[in-house]
Amino acid sequence: MSEQPAPTPPTAPTDFIRDIVAGHVAENRYAKIVTRFPPEPNGYLHIGHAKSICLNFGIAREHQGQCNLRFDDTNPVKEDIEYVDSITTDVQWLIAGWADHCLGFKPKGTHPAAITSNGRPDHYLAPVKPGPASEAFFASDYFDQLYAYALELIKRGKAYVCDLSPEDTEKYRGAPDRPGQDSPFRNRTVAENLDLFQRMRAGEFPDGARSLRSKIDMSAPNMWLRDPLLYRIRHVAHHHAGDKWCIYPLYDYAHCLSDYLEGVTHSICTLEFVDHRPLYDWILENLDLPRALPHQYEFAKLHLGYTLVSKRKLLTLVNEKVVHGWDDPRMPTLSGLRRRGIPASALRTFVTGVGVTKFDSVTEVAVFENAVRTELNGLAARRLAVLKPIKLILTNLAPGEVIECDATNNPQAEQPTTRKVALTREVYIESDDFAEVPPPKYFRLKPGGEVRLKYACIIKLDEIVKDAGAISELRCTAQLDTRHGQPNADKKVKGTIHWVSASHCIDAEVRLYDRLFTVAEPGAQDDFLKVVNPKSLEIVTAKLETSLATAKPADRYQFERLGYFALDKDSAPDSKLVFNRTISLKDTWAK
Repeated sequence: MSEQPAPTPPTAPTDFIRDIVAGHVAENRYAKIVTRFPPEPNGYLHIGHAKSICLNFGIAREHQGQCNLRFDDTNPVKEDIEYVDSITTDVQWLIAGWADHCLGFKPKGTHPAAITSNGRPDHYLAPVKPGPASEAFFASDYFDQLYAYALELIKRGKAYVCDLSPEDTEKYRGAPDRPGQDSPFRNRTVAENLDLFQRMRAGEFPDGARSLRSKIDMSAPNMWLRDPLLYRIRHVAHHHAGDKWCIYPLYDYAHCLSDYLEGVTHSICTLEFVDHRPLYDWILENLDLPRALPHQYEFAKLHLGYTLVSKRKLLTLVNEKVVHGWDDPRMPTLSGLRRRGIPASALRTFVTGVGVTKFDSVTEVAVFENAVRTELNGLAARRLAVLKPIKLILTNLAPGEVIECDATNNPQAEQPTTRKVALTREVYIESDDFAEVPPPKYFRLKPGGEVRLKYACIIKLDEIVKDAGAISELRCTAQLDTRHGQPNADKKVKGTIHWVSASHCIDAEVRLYDRLFTVAEPGAQDDFLKVVNPKSLEIVTAKLETSLATAKPADRYQFERLGYFALDKDSAPDSKLVFNRTISLKDTWAK
């Protein structure tokens, strides 16, 4: 037999940003490629962030580089340690086993930059391997360095302290169709600006009384260059820096300098930051920094049908109790998707597959759902479960009689294995698998009809038993000679249904999740709460085969003919099993 060629390794994805990076690698522009994922800790990460995470970590992975998880925590009013913890968990979950070796960490309790003797921060700490004494990067760790940079801009005549109120500052900016006005305080002397800024730092002034602004051009067509704010006064303790500061840098100011301090080579943002890029460059270029400067590149956000990714609107869903928290399995948050049972590998496959472009578009949610089904089809163990049970009596089996049947664990496995399931006199089937008055071409159980109980035998319905007009049980005959290995095992019927033994089963709460919104673009609605799907969650008490009693949170199951399911965190050992439907077997939306 001839030797088979080795399989070709999968090719890395390609896109315009990766092409740029590859070009820089080819010309040896950088000693090492360094990217970063810089979330603001003011909410939970969502599926849109997954695209950015996989792009930034993917590029670092493809070039043996480094990607820093850095919290751009410059607004203590909206930030919280809860968000820091959730983001850290989400990132580590998404990249585990895929790009975790690219994650840059700094030693716990240290600053990744240091101020030199001339007062200018121009050194960054080399990354170290993650470990119990290491932590993610924080922009707030650089506050001393950022303050020193601000003093340098003032000394160069590039920044000034402004006394305009926030409202007047906005009025003076003008509009896209008309230039702004210079602040009355724009021409303060360097000495006066240094004095006032240092007094701002010392806490002499109340919130909003003064700000530090860059001195660029109040008539610039780009509104972001009209003397944007660099610092504002906020007498609020910081979740990471404590109560050391009462002035906080603005995002645009802190972001570019944090990139510089960490040695980032490629600062990758979404398209809304295109207009911010000139400010990003202006700040870096006006400080005469000694090392190579990072450059910003922009790509289109992930917009997914039937999904919201606005943090503000997601927070509204939580606060209005439309959902049961940030990790509600109907939410597009990474914690919600994880709780629902979606594997990190499926999410990575999806966000990589949609590509990286410069053009905004909406990705059909069916594309995401198909990626999840494809992943789960290969790894999920098959099990029998009945969500809406109706009792069925096999009258030719004796009470207490048990017939063992072989059931396949996963037909997709290289070498499929089997387990034993018990066929007994009393079993449960889905109420949807029986029709007293069947529609045309109905191939499930009906009066006088035959179906196969999967892995067991063919049964025939003989009698419908009712109690006060409601069906209480179905009485059938089991054709035991149609079991596997029996003389009539090859007998054909058009319908096959699933079942569980009534005496060999367990009860469980099963949560059936569907799309949270009824329209493809809920964010485009005047009131997105009016298009919330009232049927996005149905809770049933189901009957499950007994092997599911030992299910683990990491396990994934296909309940045959019903969909893919995972154990929920609300499950309690030895008392209450709760399963979430991760996704149906096929798209049944709007049917």
